[in-house]
Amino acid sequence: MQNLKQIVPFIIGHRGAAGLAPENTITSLRRAKAEGATWVEFDVMLTAEGVPVLFHDETVNRTTNGKGALADKSLEETQLLDAGLWFSTEFQGERIPTLQNTIPELKALGLGANVEIKPTPGLGGDTAKATCALISSDWPDSLPPPVISSFDKAAMAAARDVLPEIERAMLFGRLPKNWLAIVEELDCKAVHLSTKYVTRQDIDVLTENGLPVRVYTVNDLARGQELKEMGVASIFTDRPDIFL
Repeated sequence: MQNLKQIVPFIIGHRGAAGLAPENTITSLRRAKAEGATWVEFDVMLTAEGVPVLFHDETVNRTTNGKGALADKSLEETQLLDAGLWFSTEFQGERIPTLQNTIPELKALGLGANVEIKPTPGLGGDTAKATCALISSDWPDSLPPPVISSFDKAAMAAARDVLPEIERAMLFGRLPKNWLAIVEELDCKAVHLSTKYVTRQDIDVLTENGLPVRVYTVNDLARGQELKEMGVASIFTDRPDIFL
């Protein structure tokens, strides 16, 4: 992985372009690119045998035609699930992509990425190690290094230990009182916060400490402009078409 200068843009497609195509799928990443996004965010979880795949929920119930916990399903079982029909019949037959198959797609599209480690509870370290191993071996020199983010402190600690040179961003809903201790312990270089709770004071104090603030999930143009004026470095949006 080449140490290209990393410039994270203001607009990052959330789970690809989750408002326009089924989230965390190759089609969603392609749609984000088609709408003008240069960076995307997606979630990574592990199958039963420990293969990193793009998925958000602990269960497959919401975004596939299956039932049960993703962590209990083998890779083969996940590939039999339809991950598009829930969104629209237009996307029937869409599959859950593996991270290994996603990285070449990012290269082909020229998309930078925020890789969110979204582990099944208790599997933060394992999920981060498997994710970081693939990033280390497969990430193309033609793309800027990814940002690795997570709510899970064990995942962030493992990412820090395995890939210390990659930027880590700590995810919070509301900024906690002990945020500085967490950020320093995990050597994070940015903080990601919810648009529901972020305040100008949060943005100011984080920025003063040299930490870019990125805010999720922003689908309103006026709110995006307001956050930009408040000093937010980036926003994650399901609708990159609205902003781009």
